[in-house]
Amino acid sequence: MSSATIQQAQDEIIEQFSRLDGWEERYRKLIELGRQLPEIPEEYQIERFRVKGCASQVFLHPEWRAGTVHFDATSDAMIVRGLIALLLRVYSDRRPDEILATPPDFIRKIGLSDHLSPTRANGLAAMVEQIRLYALAFKQLAERRAG
Repeated sequence: MSSATIQQAQDEIIEQFSRLDGWEERYRKLIELGRQLPEIPEEYQIERFRVKGCASQVFLHPEWRAGTVHFDATSDAMIVRGLIALLLRVYSDRRPDEILATPPDFIRKIGLSDHLSPTRANGLAAMVEQIRLYALAFKQLAERRAG
């Protein structure tokens, strides 16, 4: 787990993308991040973990790890893999409350919302929503076990 807070992770992404000149360079960075995203086991690439609402195939696997939610994810589209890499930097290995309390402000601040195609923007929104739903489910499960 990163020692950076969830807000620091977003700030680092904003700073990283603000140093890039133009959208061609930013798309190249997304593709590079997508290439660096570790592969996930095939057993996680099944319908149960598929994110609905994405034009490309996206699989998001959650795992409860000592009070935090760890995510593994992949896509068959390289730019989408880059978007996933950014989301995992912000949301993976965080407590459910942190995930639920933190909107993905970096998306708007780096201009992604203005430069993604409508289908990619919808897919990104679907991924964020799925992350939030998993966090909520793990939070409720932890509360039931504790209470």
